[in-house]
Amino acid sequence: MLNFTLTKSQQTFRDYIHQIAVEEIRPLSLECDRNAQIPEAFFWTMQRLLAPSSVPSSHGQGEEKQTQIRSMLLNEELAWGDAALSTALPGPGLAAPPLLSQGTPEQQAKFFALYADDQLHWGALALTEPGIGSDVAGMSTTAVLDGDEWVLNGQKHYITNGARADLIITFATIDKELGREGIRPFVVPKGTLGLIVGRIEKKMGLRASQTAELIFANCRIPRDHLLAGREPGKKAGFKAAMGTLDATRPMVGVIALGIARAAYEMTRQWIKEELPLGYPLQKRQQIESELEEIWQELQMARLLIWRAAWMADCRIPNSKEASMCKAYAGGLVMKATSSAVRITAPGENSEMRQLLQKWFRDAKVFDIFEGTAQIQRLVIARRLFPEIDIP
Repeated sequence: MLNFTLTKSQQTFRDYIHQIAVEEIRPLSLECDRNAQIPEAFFWTMQRLLAPSSVPSSHGQGEEKQTQIRSMLLNEELAWGDAALSTALPGPGLAAPPLLSQGTPEQQAKFFALYADDQLHWGALALTEPGIGSDVAGMSTTAVLDGDEWVLNGQKHYITNGARADLIITFATIDKELGREGIRPFVVPKGTLGLIVGRIEKKMGLRASQTAELIFANCRIPRDHLLAGREPGKKAGFKAAMGTLDATRPMVGVIALGIARAAYEMTRQWIKEELPLGYPLQKRQQIESELEEIWQELQMARLLIWRAAWMADCRIPNSKEASMCKAYAGGLVMKATSSAVRITAPGENSEMRQLLQKWFRDAKVFDIFEGTAQIQRLVIARRLFPEIDIP
């Protein structure tokens, strides 16, 4: 039986997170964007307010369980406040999906325990490398077993929270000749000898979110820091990488949705309250029609995202659905923010205009990271036409 209605508990949770976005996140948005920094006090505040939602769990009771649907509700509202700040929040972050899908119960207990104290801790995922982009199979970072230790060598870039992360789930190949079958996920703790933080990227959008280069120079980690407990075998590591993207792509999609919704709501408010008197009726109707179309697409994007998240909660393979919602929301956020900037052009350079311009800059990356739109279409096509060998 289909049910598209949030439970009372879910609605209360979403309202609570939205209030946090209104009171704690949105007021800091422009300042943090200008300075490309986030005050440490903000992290402590969010740690206190979001503590029950910060650490994923593979178990739980009733609606208190940390589900993908709950994560979608959380991240849409946080991104409505500010996407850069929401991606910089303390917690395991992108390290969580591979830990949950590939870690043994003992590994999960060990590594997630770090995030259960009252201190600030972050997690990161190191997958992307210079020169390979979305071609995960072309990975060049290596891991060689030397006694009871793995030795990692290579370079990763565009790593969200990479410089501050306490745990970095790093994908590397144990044998380049094996291609994708040689890829494995490893847990690299902060401060490990041979782990070097390179440059911090200066970006056009999401400026307050830290994006780092990581270098592994004879980086040694214990043998049991290899994540391969849930699905051992030759292809386990590549499946872990793809499974991680299946979990993170809906997350990227819902953050894009949050930005697009914020831009739509602010533009709608501007039309109601500030559209210049005497504005031609025909042009006003065209704008209203354009916004009505964006509103419909916001609803469609949310349903695609919720479906992919629901499938993940039910342990149903969702690669196609994850790519669909990420590709759709990534295109929608560009459409919504560019329309907002254009429609409100007659207005003054107010805080509203500055926010809309910021969201326009933030939007572009959602068509790029976690796999470009072209990659999403390729994933979708391969699953729609499994009988055809699509390169």
